Amino acid sequence: MQGPTLDVHTDFSGLGLTTNESPFIEQSRQRGELYIRQPYDLYTSANHRAWQQLYGRMIPQWERYANRHFLEGLATLCLPQDSVPHLEDVNRFLQPRTGFRAKAVSGYVPAFQFFDCLRNREFPTTITIRRGDHLEYLPEPDIFHDLAGHVPMHTDPHFAEALVRFGTCAHTAVEVAARIFDPEERAHALTSIIRALARMFWFTIEFGLMGTANELKVYGSGLLSSHGEIEHAVTSPDVQRFPFQLEWVINQSFEINRYQPLLFWIRSFDHLFELVGTLETWMKQGKLNHVAAGEPVVNERDLMSFLEPAK
Repeated sequence: MQGPTLDVHTDFSGLGLTTNESPFIEQSRQRGELYIRQPYDLYTSANHRAWQQLYGRMIPQWERYANRHFLEGLATLCLPQDSVPHLEDVNRFLQPRTGFRAKAVSGYVPAFQFFDCLRNREFPTTITIRRGDHLEYLPEPDIFHDLAGHVPMHTDPHFAEALVRFGTCAHTAVEVAARIFDPEERAHALTSIIRALARMFWFTIEFGLMGTANELKVYGSGLLSSHGEIEHAVTSPDVQRFPFQLEWVINQSFEINRYQPLLFWIRSFDHLFELVGTLETWMKQGKLNHVAAGEPVVNERDLMSFLEPAK
């Protein structure tokens, strides 16, 4: 059920920026505002406590399971441990390193626009934070997942270039689709390409491991922001871990509401950059036009974002 329309002059003081409970975000969406400011004064003491709890309990997990580039990124960004960070402060440390900046958004960013942001060295960043009594992994992102999970990796030049290359792939997908004249065939091929891109991003940027079979570290943000799954990913006998095989990954479905039973590891971020380049080459050759069906489902909004990227 849709809530009441909020007046533009509504006073949000004291209402907080809690995930799924923020009037400020609701009003921004009603206005059609995707890219927004971070209204820092709206964070409540409960919001700041939630950040402090999330950050504090992750420190020993990061020290044990995170890759060194992430740990170096944390040190570079100087993220506060006791309060939600200001995006301006984060960008002040981040941009001089790789040109990337965190960009506040009101919610879900359609797929093409998301990848286009990466191409422009911008990372769409959620500004709400989960409730203090719901600290475990959430299907939807929050500012802890985005800032503490993703953004430290963006300080690494090699990782940053791989992200930019992901963004370039989205533009290549538009060009490939434009050469297919039959509308149904174009929609089918583009849906398949988007699914392949999403799977590649999932098994690398979100849930990737790095190293060797005998010594694996975490670099995927979905793991780096999850207190329970980061250890599970590296140590549990229930997880299958394989060297990265692109043909496997683009045809491998996944579920977002459970610990991942299958993960892939890369050797380095130079290796990741090469893999994204191979993905783009395969895209141009038509090898992504018919990947295996299954998750993730490509919704109409994401498909249209590629068919009409300028709109």
